[in-house]
Amino acid sequence: MSLQDAEQDVWTVSQLNRLARRLVEGGFSGVRVEGEISGLKKSVPGHWYFTLKDRNAQLDCVMFRGAAARVHFNPGDGDQITARGDLTIYETRGRFQLNATAMEAAGAGELRRAFELLKKRLQAEGLFDGGRKKPVGAGFRHIGLITAESGAALRDILSVFRRRFPAIRLTLVPVAVQGEQAPRQICQAIETANALRHKLGLEALIVGRGGGSAEDLQAFNEESVARAIFASELPVTSAVGHEIDFSIADFVADLRAPTPSAAAELMSLSQQEYSDLLRAQLGKLQNRMRQQLAHRCDRLELTARRLRSPGRRLQDHAQTLDDFSQRIQRAAGTLLGGKRQRVNLLGQALRHNSPMRRVEQLRPALVGAPLRLRRALQSRIQRDHSRLESLSRSLHATSPLHTLARGYSITLDESNRVIRNVDEASPGARITTRLADGSLHSTVTGSEST
Repeated sequence: MSLQDAEQDVWTVSQLNRLARRLVEGGFSGVRVEGEISGLKKSVPGHWYFTLKDRNAQLDCVMFRGAAARVHFNPGDGDQITARGDLTIYETRGRFQLNATAMEAAGAGELRRAFELLKKRLQAEGLFDGGRKKPVGAGFRHIGLITAESGAALRDILSVFRRRFPAIRLTLVPVAVQGEQAPRQICQAIETANALRHKLGLEALIVGRGGGSAEDLQAFNEESVARAIFASELPVTSAVGHEIDFSIADFVADLRAPTPSAAAELMSLSQQEYSDLLRAQLGKLQNRMRQQLAHRCDRLELTARRLRSPGRRLQDHAQTLDDFSQRIQRAAGTLLGGKRQRVNLLGQALRHNSPMRRVEQLRPALVGAPLRLRRALQSRIQRDHSRLESLSRSLHATSPLHTLARGYSITLDESNRVIRNVDEASPGARITTRLADGSLHSTVTGSEST
């Protein structure tokens, strides 16, 4: 059936309502509507019937049991809410209504969208990575509590620790857990606990509060709180709200506890568990001591068997000393005999090679040596004298003085260079004339070439 058919056919009420329903559902699927609840009724099977209204109009709504079970708060008349669902027509009554599939308090939708955006961004930065999370167990001796001083969360945590492990030390850092000041106070508390961890001996932190609406839990969805938890050097357990509540702090923390009480359960040993652990450790210690004692006894027995009487050891040493003494005497006698024999051989060799014997052998040759030496010297002197006379005659023959003695002369300039032609002595120059018996000094007044 279509709208064109409506001009030709006569419709039944059911057919018209069915067609109207298809048209409405086809154009208004997954719509979000905000308004005030009025006339809320909850049927025995669990379905909810109510009206959403504003100043000018109202809209009938139905929420079936499955969808109603997923609502995290208890709505009532007068509450401002946002509902999501499909517009439809209830064919039996021809009533226009919203089939609601989800409901949240007014404003919670914006909080939820902001929550998801922040979650995705911090996850992309690696703040949720499991590899960087610090281990959290039940062996801590001093835990810091960051929560409201008068809240139910603190009472629940203290109650669990007193019941399970009263010996644990707890330090409260009180903060506001909701309102505008809550995020700043929570961040400051985490930073203060880390700064004083060595001084106070703090080993871990529990950060949280009891249940509440989305607005009440908003402080633990703030980015500043998430980054403070991420930067904490102390391991942090997040315990915010009820088991169905999840916050950004839960994803960043090293451990997420569904409730504050559960956080205390997870981080404490029960007295029975601690007693069992002590007995197990005591048993291990006793077994270890027995093993060590048995090992020491075995070693002592082995040492005792190896240990002999001091008197027997002295007898053995005395006999060893006697043996060494005899061996030394024999070695000394053998060595002394060898040395004595070598001394005799060296004496014979020394006598055979005595210098006196060599002198006696060379004495006849030495007797004629002076005569032979004088003869050799005289012969050498005569040869050298004859050679000297020959050299003297040759030198005299070639000497310039011999030439000068025959009437020749040598003329020198002021630099004692020989003047060989008239051009080398200009008028006014001082010259020296060398003769056989002396020199003449004169000045050139003129020159004439031949």
